[in-house]
Amino acid sequence: MRAPTTAVIGAGISGLTATKMLVDYGVPVTTFESSDRVGGNWAFGNPNGHSSAYRSLHIDTSKHQLSFKDFPMPDDYPDFPHHTDIKAYLDAYADAFGLREHIEFENGVVHAERLPDGGWELATQRGETRRFDLLVVANGHHWDPRTADFPGEFTGESIHSHHYVDPWQPLHLMDKRILVVGLGNSAADITVELSSRVLRNEVTLSTRSSAWIVPKLMYGKPADMNYRTYPQLPLSWQRKVAQWGQRFTGSDPTNYGLPAPNHKFFEAHPTQSTELPLRLASGDVTAKGNVSRLDGSTVHFEDGTSTDVDVIVYATGYNLTFPFFDPDFISAPENRIDLYKRIFKPGLDDLLFAGFAQATPTLFPFVESQARLIAAYAVGQYVPPPVAEMHEVIRADDELYMGHMLDRPRHTHQLDYFVYEHQLRTSELPAGRERVRRVGAPPLAGRAEAAAPAAPAPAAS
Repeated sequence: MRAPTTAVIGAGISGLTATKMLVDYGVPVTTFESSDRVGGNWAFGNPNGHSSAYRSLHIDTSKHQLSFKDFPMPDDYPDFPHHTDIKAYLDAYADAFGLREHIEFENGVVHAERLPDGGWELATQRGETRRFDLLVVANGHHWDPRTADFPGEFTGESIHSHHYVDPWQPLHLMDKRILVVGLGNSAADITVELSSRVLRNEVTLSTRSSAWIVPKLMYGKPADMNYRTYPQLPLSWQRKVAQWGQRFTGSDPTNYGLPAPNHKFFEAHPTQSTELPLRLASGDVTAKGNVSRLDGSTVHFEDGTSTDVDVIVYATGYNLTFPFFDPDFISAPENRIDLYKRIFKPGLDDLLFAGFAQATPTLFPFVESQARLIAAYAVGQYVPPPVAEMHEVIRADDELYMGHMLDRPRHTHQLDYFVYEHQLRTSELPAGRERVRRVGAPPLAGRAEAAAPAAPAPAAS
């Protein structure tokens, strides 16, 4: 069968892996990137504003869990690479597989409209209109910041962690009274950096739900080298084992003055930090619970205490946003969007998503496994089940991966990579091939051509 003309939105981790796999399968693909470079979130200072990387950022997942299967990370990389190392790795990936020739830089998609009989019409940054049979959305989910909405008004300066670069950009954060709101990985890193005594700041850390704080190193080795789930065993059993073993990791935040978590270990994202517990135990950071209200420069907390601050740093997560779709067509209110295997929107056979999951332990191999299924679908080697069955599986997968999690926007697309990859490889892809044998694959190729207006007839002589 002829492969469908395919557009990919975004050249970050997900867009690059989808592009690479589509090229491998012989699919004609064009990747639209609003920036002048690849890397997305890992392109520090990305001109399109979509990078949340700060100057001191090192990735929280070790290189041993991080590498693509078909492009190992260099042996000379440190266990926890700096963001410049990750960007260099993605550049090398793009160059090794000749991906740049398929990417149109500084030509992002500003609007995507599905044609009446299938296929897509894309309006681009350059003012062009382009048509494709198949659309892959890979625009990421860590670029549209979400800020906490506390009662009252704050008269000092505030910033979201997305815009934080270092103690001098974009705000001058020395000799300041600073409140960091949140207790994820970015909140921990920024709190550690701003609480250095050389900056002469007074730093307070506020958390609503608290978090278990796991070390990045254990016995001199990356702690996540010991982490793996087994698809053959119920995840609930494995969580109980992890919860029992948690006491040996020093991850209880109450040891360092933080509030007790309102959830069990692995019922919300743990925070990875070796330095934050030391800063708390050293008195360099003051721990507080949730903010109750703002009053000028005074912040009141739910425990009845208050403190005066000059700056609030909100490390409060991100919205799942698709700015190129009409909201009535596709949106993700409260970060919720139903996707079969986190790829297919039921009822739309020419629209695929890549990278929209909070995958444990990391995103890299997860999107690589997604890309294999995406490419197999594009060339007619895989087809998903009927729409009703897709919805049933979505509900079952949500319960499997998220039924035990806190009901928060940051946990609406949680996923275990080891189980997910095993299911795709051993059952979903074979089942999809069998469905192709029985019912055939959808005729994707040629839809955009069929929807194009007919050429005008030649003028009579």
